[in-house]
Amino acid sequence: MMKKILSLGLSLLFILVLAACGNSKQENAANDSEQKTIKVGSTGQSYPNGYQEAGKLIGFDVELTELIAKDLGYKVEWVTSDFSGIMGQLGSGKLDTVANAVAITPERQEQFNFTEPYSYYGAQIVSSTKNDDINSLADLKGKTVSGVLGSNNVANLEKYDKNGDIKIRTYETRDGAMQDAINNRVDGYINSRPILVAEIKKNDLPLKLVGDPVAYENVGYPFPKTEKGKKLNDEFTTEIKKLKEDGTLAKLSNKYFGEDITTNSGE
Repeated sequence: MMKKILSLGLSLLFILVLAACGNSKQENAANDSEQKTIKVGSTGQSYPNGYQEAGKLIGFDVELTELIAKDLGYKVEWVTSDFSGIMGQLGSGKLDTVANAVAITPERQEQFNFTEPYSYYGAQIVSSTKNDDINSLADLKGKTVSGVLGSNNVANLEKYDKNGDIKIRTYETRDGAMQDAINNRVDGYINSRPILVAEIKKNDLPLKLVGDPVAYENVGYPFPKTEKGKKLNDEFTTEIKKLKEDGTLAKLSNKYFGEDITTNSGE
């Protein structure tokens, strides 16, 4: 009788130990899953950087981010909003980074740490092909140029136009800003040159480049100045260097832009 009781007691103890181990493994797995997920912001409206196709988010910045995350063992949770919205969420700690052609500026560097640049852009103005009066930057004096609210392209135009000769009209999304230029409701529209060239080519848009870029900028991933942010920043920078060296970054750029924008040849 005592042997049966002892045997039963040992069996129950063994079951409890297994249950405890199982719970511990589940908790660890949950913790690992939480630690291995990074939240990344995109407008989802920025061709060819991050845009929707057949209900899926794709693009140069999107594919590059997914590639880096996979190599580092992270799962990406995408969050879409307008540009000022995703930058605001990054600043409040709701996002880990933003993958949307974020220019590296002194003002942003005060708030965020940036990776090594992974692409380079010129801030370019375009105008409707029907607008015969706009063919150079000088022709924009007294005219209106559209741009995206909170974008560095607008900031670059403001710096370039020191005397305030150009009227700047901002929009929540670039679709609105660009459509008003196409339909001659404004005289010009400013965005990054490689993006404009790719979009004009893809959609056969009635837009023409006006003069040279008003400024050149380096693009990188911004991360909060926290312990986690510094870790991610270092990891992403290491991966960017690897992808530059093995030619993957240039190949990805040619896939979406038809040219290599990953080397600093604009200035």
